[in-house]
Amino acid sequence: MSRRRRLPSPLRADPPGRGSDGSQRPDSGEKRPGVGGRAARLGWLAMGWICVALGIIGALLPLMPTTIFLILAAGCFARSSPRLEAWLLDHPRVGPTLRAWRRDGAIGRRGKTLACGGIAAGYSIFLWTARPGLPLAMLVGATMAGCALYILTRPTAPV
Repeated sequence: MSRRRRLPSPLRADPPGRGSDGSQRPDSGEKRPGVGGRAARLGWLAMGWICVALGIIGALLPLMPTTIFLILAAGCFARSSPRLEAWLLDHPRVGPTLRAWRRDGAIGRRGKTLACGGIAAGYSIFLWTARPGLPLAMLVGATMAGCALYILTRPTAPV
């Protein structure tokens, strides 16, 4: 039976120098997947910083997500700057969440609760302020319910 090979993903990239099983990868002298020339590296770096800025804004504004932007930033930094990627993954506040997502695709119980509560609050505010017709209300509700279902079906990260 053949094993399926995991493709590199900016959202769940393996740490530099490590394989998906945590073992040390030999340095083959090849460029890492997804890293092109200097322009591509600078583009990934810029996108990483934009995502960090959006994550900080999300930490300050209610109903704006924070974690997804930091997950994206870690993925962008994985392709542009191992030092900045390590900075995010080792950060005392957000590092454990990012590492749990990268390792297991897991979301903590508190994160799930806050995310689903934010989705419910956002939908309530949408219904109250926009007063949409039934088809639009059902479409938006189904989309938000799908997002909540995705969140709830992820593994729960240990506390």
